[in-house]
Amino acid sequence: MVEVICDTSFLIHLANHRIKNLATLDTDIGNIRFLVPEIVHTELAKLAKQEEKTKEASATIQYIKNFKKINIGGTFADDSILQYVKENGGIIATIDKDLKYKIKNHGGSVISIANNRIVLETTKN
Repeated sequence: MVEVICDTSFLIHLANHRIKNLATLDTDIGNIRFLVPEIVHTELAKLAKQEEKTKEASATIQYIKNFKKINIGGTFADDSILQYVKENGGIIATIDKDLKYKIKNHGGSVISIANNRIVLETTKN
């Protein structure tokens, strides 16, 4: 079982768009379990209170209700995830280009979404 830590942008996209290879993800990438940091839950709850983000954030909170939650500490989701990668390595699911770059530069791996498919991106050398 490969555990993948999800950021807010990835989860919102996953919950609100049709992902073509979601059903075959185990075959495509391996047996994956998505983990949701508490800080991401907090961020989604804040977004759900903003009028223009309520629908997507609320749908995301509902979508991830059975995902395993983890505590990685921190105040801001991206900073907390990056700090986690620096200390522990791992795979992060994000569609944030800036965060992807930073994760790869700190030896982490990235799962992202391209053309409505979940893809494993290669690490920078």
